[in-house]
Amino acid sequence: MAIGVWISLFAYFALMIAIGVYAMRRATSSSEDYMLGGRALSPKVAALSAGASDMSGWLLLGLPGALFASGLGSAWIGIGLLVGAFFNWTLVAPRLREQTVHYGNAITIPSFLANRFPTQALSLRTVSAIVIVIFFAVYTASGLVAGGKLFESAFSGIFNFGGLSDYAVGIVITLGVVLAYTVVGGFLAVSMTDFVQGCIMMLALVIMPAVVLFGEGGGGFAQASQTLNEVDPTLLSWTEGLTLIGWLSAVTWGLGYFGQPHIIVRFMAIRTLDEVPTARNIGMSWMLISLIGAVSLGVFGRAYAIRNGMNIEDPETIFILLSDLLFHPLITGFLYAALLAAVMSTISSQLLVSSSSLTEDFYRLFLRKEATDKECVGVGRVCVVLVGLVAAVIASDPNSQVLALVSNAWAGFGAAFGPLIILSLMWPRTNGAGAIAGMVVGAATVMIWISLGWNGEFMGGPGVYEIIPGFIAAFIAIMVVSSVTEDAGEYQHITR
Repeated sequence: MAIGVWISLFAYFALMIAIGVYAMRRATSSSEDYMLGGRALSPKVAALSAGASDMSGWLLLGLPGALFASGLGSAWIGIGLLVGAFFNWTLVAPRLREQTVHYGNAITIPSFLANRFPTQALSLRTVSAIVIVIFFAVYTASGLVAGGKLFESAFSGIFNFGGLSDYAVGIVITLGVVLAYTVVGGFLAVSMTDFVQGCIMMLALVIMPAVVLFGEGGGGFAQASQTLNEVDPTLLSWTEGLTLIGWLSAVTWGLGYFGQPHIIVRFMAIRTLDEVPTARNIGMSWMLISLIGAVSLGVFGRAYAIRNGMNIEDPETIFILLSDLLFHPLITGFLYAALLAAVMSTISSQLLVSSSSLTEDFYRLFLRKEATDKECVGVGRVCVVLVGLVAAVIASDPNSQVLALVSNAWAGFGAAFGPLIILSLMWPRTNGAGAIAGMVVGAATVMIWISLGWNGEFMGGPGVYEIIPGFIAAFIAIMVVSSVTEDAGEYQHITR
């Protein structure tokens, strides 16, 4: 491995840890500082932090891999996400920023729900914290799988630590760096590193498709299109071979946005309510550019591989293989850093949200009600490490697929929290009983759907993405139960 690659990676790791140390000196004195950055994020940091923590390794591995394998039909996932993100910023962001302050200055999603529905406060905090920790363990594992695949593909045979495979070493290094800056600097460190990582990711997704298309061996749009048409004309079709259920399963990824705690917590941390539209515009622009780059990489990366006789065993490694093949070692190291940025930005956000729930909604609620802010910050740091270790165990199987793990966790959160967040902010009739019912029904439906294999095959046809039945069932459960039950004092007017 060329020295230039190591120089770029070392510089990236050093920068992330330096940001963590800086953040430690700025905002770790209280629980609100450590877990929410003191609600002082600027629009650009909040926007790119939300985007980078959202996209994760699937943006550079999972999505291009799906497009590489099946063509433009998989791009509907990106379109659904783009639409979902826009409505999330428009409908949820301003209301959540306002209401989390209004209802007891809540600093976690479970505490907001508990304050919003006081008659079911204990049950809501407990159930929502359990859902968060379970699904985030799986979601975090998907990021570690991506880190493991990078080291396995790019650094094969270089590491020999106590018999550990390159894949296992990748997991250890990825998790180690993330823990270093997350444990030390908390939410501010995570958000600031997300901003830097988001810039790196977007730049990489502009550079890579451009070189694949117009660099040596690329041939441009016309040649790439001709190559793909000769292999399989459906690769450039948005609809051919795509069933209605397949299309719905792709575009409904966007429903998941409303219930992702690691994303919507950024809305809670924006400096002022008036800055939400600015953050939305920045975030949506970043997302559009990044998704176009990922789609282009997957589709035209396959054309490049065909034209140049590349044997791609795992489509999810196309970004890694092309980074090594097409660029100077210094640029290759930068592109590897972009992949690690995608992975780390999401892992750090998920670890912190899980830690916040364990600290505020378990430790402080059941074990030490009188715990000081300093004590809670310490407990939060311990919880970050514990959740990270559990995720590493889940990610230990090198055959794990990034997109599959992400899709399961994304659906779980989307169904458990999405309808509840929307209705708690926008439908005053929602009550505590309905909130509990919706959360339990949504999460249970997703887990049952997955366990029965109906996301792979349903009634003899293609599988139905589990977020569809989970989201619908949770929405109905909340509305029905809230309509037939009464919780005195909970029908408070929801503004804006």
